[in-house]
Amino acid sequence: MPYIKLNNAQLYYEDEGQGKETLVFGHSMLFNLRMFDEQVDFLKANYRCIRFDFRGQGKSEITLNGYDLESLTEETYEFIDAIGCGACHFVGFSMGGMVALRLASKYPEIIKSLILIDTSSEPEPKGHFLRNEIMLFIAKYVGLKPIAGRVMKMFFGPTFLKDPDKKLLRRKWKNYFLANHQSGIVKVVKGVLERRGVTEKLSSIKCPSLILVGQQDALTDVGKAELMHKLIEDSRLRIIPRAGHMSPVEEPVIVNTEIQQFLLDL
Repeated sequence: MPYIKLNNAQLYYEDEGQGKETLVFGHSMLFNLRMFDEQVDFLKANYRCIRFDFRGQGKSEITLNGYDLESLTEETYEFIDAIGCGACHFVGFSMGGMVALRLASKYPEIIKSLILIDTSSEPEPKGHFLRNEIMLFIAKYVGLKPIAGRVMKMFFGPTFLKDPDKKLLRRKWKNYFLANHQSGIVKVVKGVLERRGVTEKLSSIKCPSLILVGQQDALTDVGKAELMHKLIEDSRLRIIPRAGHMSPVEEPVIVNTEIQQFLLDL
């Protein structure tokens, strides 16, 4: 299995496909690079597709620190440089999208385009503080199992959660969440929740950008996507019907089609 050592952390990554253009994928908190399975399977015939697990998640190393978004941005920049793919199209989902915005504003030379999925340029809403603190306390001192049901309802939309045909898929993603190490997850979540906003930097992003958001996304809602669309000059916004926060998993065909068309239009 391929690993790379960056900033005293062993990061797990997968490199698939071939083509003149490279896509780098950054996943959300609480999950791992498997969330892009459908996208990579669809795109790897024509693009080199590289995805990695952020520190503390998936198969990457759990470290004592380095989980704030600024540190993750620097680490991602070093990862892109180390794998030698040159300028890339960066696909960032949720936390990965937050890293993508910071990358594009600070290191525009390495980003050909952005694909921002169910993400936000804003700080964590103050109204979520109590809920987040309670869930973090439970995760740290009790474990992940007591909050797994709540996490599923936060991340997935009601259409997906109620679909009898998605029962096995729901179980798979719940197990992915439960497979996390609780100390790693607590560090990751705190890094995201304590983030500073970067909305004031959006106007500096000049690369073509595709913004995708699930119609039923309750975590990074359509309003947050519309704000990014308004402030990133060369951007297009697409709302994914029937999807919650996990639109690449809930509605992969629609997401794949939107990404493919965006790349073809560049």
